[in-house]
Order: sequence, then structure tokens, then C-alpha cells
Amino acid sequence: MSTKKNRALLYRIFDLLNSKQLDAYYGLFDTAYVAHAPNLDISLEITKQIDAGLFSAFPDYHFTIDDIVAEDDKVAFRSTFSGTHSGAWGDISPTGKKRNFTMFYISRISKGKVIEDWFLTDLAQLMQELGIKPLQ
Repeated sequence: MSTKKNRALLYRIFDLLNSKQLDAYYGLFDTAYVAHAPNLDISLEITKQIDAGLFSAFPDYHFTIDDIVAEDDKVAFRSTFSGTHSGAWGDISPTGKKRNFTMFYISRISKGKVIEDWFLTDLAQLMQELGIKPLQ
């Protein structure tokens, strides 16, 4: 795919995500998808479970693409997640606080689907903003 089509795919992914069309959203990921976090690789099925918890805790979630660059089969982007913590998130009771956090991703596209992501996000800051003390 061209870099233009790869960029368009990422915008489509975010449109589906923000409109809560999750089946169509996950349909744009290859079944062999792997997300690479620092010191951890996450399958598509585990990604869905993590997302379900986050989306339940922040039901008014919204993602914005702040910057995007594409080259060859990769798209790099910086995005902002925003939402109100109005549902339980694991053992964390709802705080009612509206919060944002930034995410950095590099997505690799193959045959019109995302097959691999590398990402960094500062969930520790989000948890601190929600009043949750980090583990010591």
C-alpha cells in the first residue's frame, strides 16, 4: 500500500474507534497482530481485553491524532486519549475526573491491515492524576 493509503487506514481506525464501531475497528487488525510495549508483547486478543477495561472505565473516550507521518509500510503518530473516569478500571473505583494522556505509536501495515504496533504511553501519569498512588 502507498503511504497515503496507510495514513488513511489509521484515520479510518480512529474514526471507527471514536464512533464505537469496535467490530469494524478490530477488523482492520491482522489476526497475527502484536503490540510491542516496553518489555511486553501483546496479542490482538489481549489487546481487546485491555481495551474493554479502558473503554468501560472511560465510556466517553475519544482519540485524536495530533501528528502523523508515514513511510514505506509504517505510520508513526502521536495521539491523545481523553475521557471521564466514570466506570471501574480493574480495582480502581470511578473518580469522575476527566483526563487526557498522550500515546506514541508506530504501526506496521501489511495487506491493508495493522499487523504490528510499537507504543509508549504514560499510564503512570494518568493514574497519578486520578489520585492513584504508584506501587512502591
